[in-house]
Amino acid sequence: MKALVFERSLPRYAAARVASSWVPGGGARVGPLRLAQEEDPALPGPEWRRVSPILAGICGSDLSTVDGRSSRYFEPIVSFPFVPGHEVVGRLIGGPDDGARVVLEPVLGCAARGLEPPCAGCASGSTGACERVAFGHIKPGLQTGFCADTGGGWSTSLVAHPSQLHPVPDGLGDDHAVVVEPAACAVHAALASGDVEGATVAVVGAGTLGLLVVAALRHFCLPGAIIAAAKHPHQRRLATELGADHVVEPAGLARAVRRHTRAMAVGDGLSGGADVVLDCVGSADSIAEALAVVRPRGRVVMVGMPGVTRVDLTPLWHRETQLVGAYAYGVETPPGRPGPVRTFELAFELVQEADLGRLVSARYPLDRYADAIAHAGAAGRRGAVKVVFDLQHESRRPTWRTAS
Repeated sequence: MKALVFERSLPRYAAARVASSWVPGGGARVGPLRLAQEEDPALPGPEWRRVSPILAGICGSDLSTVDGRSSRYFEPIVSFPFVPGHEVVGRLIGGPDDGARVVLEPVLGCAARGLEPPCAGCASGSTGACERVAFGHIKPGLQTGFCADTGGGWSTSLVAHPSQLHPVPDGLGDDHAVVVEPAACAVHAALASGDVEGATVAVVGAGTLGLLVVAALRHFCLPGAIIAAAKHPHQRRLATELGADHVVEPAGLARAVRRHTRAMAVGDGLSGGADVVLDCVGSADSIAEALAVVRPRGRVVMVGMPGVTRVDLTPLWHRETQLVGAYAYGVETPPGRPGPVRTFELAFELVQEADLGRLVSARYPLDRYADAIAHAGAAGRRGAVKVVFDLQHESRRPTWRTAS
């Protein structure tokens, strides 16, 4: 198979970190990522399926890994060398449903690892809370794309357990299907906000994840107002189209929240603020901003992967703020609906209803991986949202379009 392989190499990892300090995505040219011809991954068990990726997305956690900026927290729960890529729509190879399109649910929970009885998280249907991502009959890996045994989406072949596969409905395009996995993350995060009926909700960041969170809040929750901070003009337009009531530049978020909630400015923060803030960036600055604009006893939901940051947590203590992580997916009970229902079912619904395939801005073949990753690293500045690898048309030139 043709694959992008990420190897363990501290010198190259350090070089990637230096390169990315100059250009986001620059780590792809000097870091541990290489294009190679590899053997197809072996099937770990008779029930496992082989998948040929059609499209595979480049997400923020992928960029952090390639750029040498991911946290050392992940070292015990990944295995090397791995093929990145967990946002995948592909085709099944072999079997009675040969050629059927599927979306990958990448978390490698107890079912995929052959572990019985399942841990408490998996037993509840929440594979994102699996306690055993480093155990079982496959190597450590919190998700496909970080496990040496499964392969990943940045290749022409991977293997997956049936528990990870969701059939793609007829009529749903590949651009829409490749957005289902990040949409599931956004749905889980939106519902992690708690009961927001009539509440003021702020969203920090309007990259792929931030835009999807806005869409999920509008579609599944009942907020009184959504205030979104978006840096670039196309992000502000899309945030409005996807359901934000007020969209401002990042520097104007505190002012917009203050006006809407009638809070007062107190130094760099507010006396009151939004009921819930979803941080879809994960930087020290975005976390500090979220803590500054949330009301006392409000909730901050961490959606973007923060990595190693330095943040003054005094307001967390003083204002009794709830700081909640939102990772992956599981089962949900949306307001006004019978539940529980798997997050991916809701994600398929959201992708279709909100026409989220339009967020796919560029397709690249694997051999242009450095250009693709650089494009993803500068997506906002270049008027793009989601950049993907096109694995079925490797001979085609890269294609891109303005986000619409």
